[in-house]
Amino acid sequence: MGTAIAVATAGVLPVFLAGAVGVQLRADLHFGTQGLGLITAVFFGTASLTSAINGRLAERIGAVPAMRVGAILAATSLGTVAIAARSLSSLLAALVIGGLANALVQPATNLFLAQRVPTTRLGLAFGVKQSAIPAATLLGGLAVPAFALTVGWRWAFAVGAVGAVLVAVLIPKGPRRSGRPRSRGRGDDDVGLRPLLLLGIGAGLGAGAAGTLGAFLVSSAVSAGFAEGAAGLLASLCSGVGLVTRLVSGARADRRGGRHLSTVAVMMATGSLGYLAIATDIPAVMAPGAVVAFALGWGWPGLFNLAVVKNNAGSPGAATGITQTGTYLGAVVGPLLFGVAVDAGSYSLAWLGAGVMSLAAAWAVQAGRRALLVDRAGRSSR
Repeated sequence: MGTAIAVATAGVLPVFLAGAVGVQLRADLHFGTQGLGLITAVFFGTASLTSAINGRLAERIGAVPAMRVGAILAATSLGTVAIAARSLSSLLAALVIGGLANALVQPATNLFLAQRVPTTRLGLAFGVKQSAIPAATLLGGLAVPAFALTVGWRWAFAVGAVGAVLVAVLIPKGPRRSGRPRSRGRGDDDVGLRPLLLLGIGAGLGAGAAGTLGAFLVSSAVSAGFAEGAAGLLASLCSGVGLVTRLVSGARADRRGGRHLSTVAVMMATGSLGYLAIATDIPAVMAPGAVVAFALGWGWPGLFNLAVVKNNAGSPGAATGITQTGTYLGAVVGPLLFGVAVDAGSYSLAWLGAGVMSLAAAWAVQAGRRALLVDRAGRSSR
């Protein structure tokens, strides 16, 4: 589980570190708020185009080799930003590499856990692994006072690159869980494509809303009156709460044993209240709203992936590669629309849109769950 969170954190660090130091990036590289949304869109857009392919690649070459390659690509992305980013276009080129890394890291770590962790602890394992995103956001928030406001934002990316290289070197091979064969493709007990597509849509809508938190919370807080350092610390606090939420929800899932997708839908719907609180643009309301948005509106990925893996035991990497495509597409569209809404209206308007998107995500996940149950009933009657 420690290996999985380290590799997954390296995979998402480029984009969330860029979001955390966005104020300094925009000032030094001379681009606006819409450009910050474009950075996130390019990263996740690249990931969405390659996720399904990389999921099959991870199944073919094995989880550990895929994780090593992904971590090296992440280090390359971070190092390129630190050394060569001199304009928005060069920054975007480095984020393309980061998107490729993340698209390989995510299904590879899902496969790694499915092959090595007992089913009775798989919920906690996915909670740990999905803590990579709040962990990356936490590191990004800490990078503001530690690097961006002292020695410069480039040093944050340089340190991140070194860390990603160390992660790649230290990944242990480890034995697969006994009795667990290597994945060889979709099996008869795996669900059909339609439920996966519906679940992918729900995850995409949820990620479209949640992706704005890592990219815009710091900038939005500064615009509302927070000091830059305080805004970075707020992002770190929220990320810490989100991290704990993912761990606790994963552990509870192991004890509950089912209805994971229903829980995901409830979390998404409740998290929408957090986005609405951020939209008030009142610091005393924004802070607790951000905590709710991070904890619930962005605390569901571990449960979501757990449900997909348990319903696709024969090919967990390939199945999550499909649903991650929806997640990445949402992470592209959400920040882009958010940036456009900010430039055309205000941060308040943009956060309202994120809240609506989170509610729509809850509905789509429930629709996907119903389709999954129908698919299962149809297969059992054959």
